[in-house]
Amino acid sequence: MKKRMIAVWMLVSLAYGDNIYERNCVPCHQDLPTSLQQMFKNYLLVYSSERFVKAGIKHYLKNPSRSISQMSKLFLDTYGIKAPTTLPDRELDEAIDIYWEKFKVFDKLK
Repeated sequence: MKKRMIAVWMLVSLAYGDNIYERNCVPCHQDLPTSLQQMFKNYLLVYSSERFVKAGIKHYLKNPSRSISQMSKLFLDTYGIKAPTTLPDRELDEAIDIYWEKFKVFDKLK
């Protein structure tokens, strides 16, 4: 039921313009050499399941540090560690849900 509600909300959001993910995540990442899709793949390789990927991303966004980053040392040396998010938990969860739906591979594999 929850997944169905999220899918409906995402379709409505896409029809009416920007969503919280597009407003709060995409602008900061658009000038980086590593895409959000590649970052997603890094998280997926480490955490493997939807639950753990989302938890890992949320933990990192709230408490960013080199020790838990999924980015390479070279990337971190060049671009540094992001500042902790200022999004409330509800909005952060919403943005992460949209991110997951956008890049998940499980329903796309045949």
